[in-house]
Amino acid sequence: MPGEIASDETGWLLSPHQHMPLLQQRRALMLVNRVRLFALLFAILTPLWIVVDVLALPSGLWERLATLRLLSTVAFTALVLWYPQDGRLKRAYQGMSMLFAIPTLFYIGSHMLMTQYHLEGVSAAVGTGYAFLPFVLLAAIAIFPLTMLESLAFTMPVLLAYALAWTLDWSVASWPSFGGEFWLLSLLAAVSSLASISQLAFIIALVGQTIRDPLTMAFSRRSGIEMLELQLVNAERNQLPLAIAFIDLDHFKGINDAFGHAAGDKTLKLLVQQIQQNMRRGDVLVRWGGEEFVLLMPNTDRVQGEVALERLRQNGLGLRPDGTPLTASIGLAERLADKCNARRQLVELADARMYRAKQLGRNQVVSR
Repeated sequence: MPGEIASDETGWLLSPHQHMPLLQQRRALMLVNRVRLFALLFAILTPLWIVVDVLALPSGLWERLATLRLLSTVAFTALVLWYPQDGRLKRAYQGMSMLFAIPTLFYIGSHMLMTQYHLEGVSAAVGTGYAFLPFVLLAAIAIFPLTMLESLAFTMPVLLAYALAWTLDWSVASWPSFGGEFWLLSLLAAVSSLASISQLAFIIALVGQTIRDPLTMAFSRRSGIEMLELQLVNAERNQLPLAIAFIDLDHFKGINDAFGHAAGDKTLKLLVQQIQQNMRRGDVLVRWGGEEFVLLMPNTDRVQGEVALERLRQNGLGLRPDGTPLTASIGLAERLADKCNARRQLVELADARMYRAKQLGRNQVVSR
């Protein structure tokens, strides 16, 4: 709804491809936690139903169903105990696929077994209960924060499995009954998907509030550290360069002393707007503290970083309250050129070069 998330984030509800790395990591952790929670619930409830089958179903049927249930329980237990949680969205997708594949295969197998028996009375009532498993699976979609594309990817196989189960029993299938049930399943899938997207919208809004500096709307220092660590892992895994620039405004204290803190705050806001207008897509601006900022530039080597920062300087960082140009001293470090893969050391190196830029007369970039 209007006002819940920023207008440029609406596309994030449709597809995960534009999500920032920090959001991807946090959502991946949430998805895996919910996979394990749901798997734990199934691991407990699935074998307990064997007692009902024993009391209500013929011996040959309940024995084979019990085998399916025990195999499913082992698979659910393995998900709970051993599935890794590494913050990667691909890993979360795999976990969700396994979680939904286990009961879907169980449903198809149990349906094929049920068609071999003519059940009546209590046995028929218990057998009918197996047909509700797809409804349970589609309702479970609602507990996962998913985009529209992801929701479709996980609901469609369940709907297709339901249709397949009916097709396997073609000769005795009641097609009007199937049509009504399939319509209800589709409606449940749509409602659950809407709930998933609503969850995602809430998470986007919440993450946006917690990771942004409230004054300038640049990323906060804490979120910047997380994003730098993520980018370092990705850069090291794929052997890519990663440059970071430490930016400190020149003589900023003079603005606060001469014009007041309100003028200083306005200057910082305008500075962030100016930098963001000149940033490339994928670059991340972090307010490190006071008038200090860190610019993360993934897939950028030292030479490319020097060119980008010089272009930023030439385009200008804005104006001071008295109308004179706002300048900054900038230190640049790059993980491959400086042979540094540790987050703290890389930031300290860029910081030290920023101080060297100040010693050399300010308003310049130092990268060596």
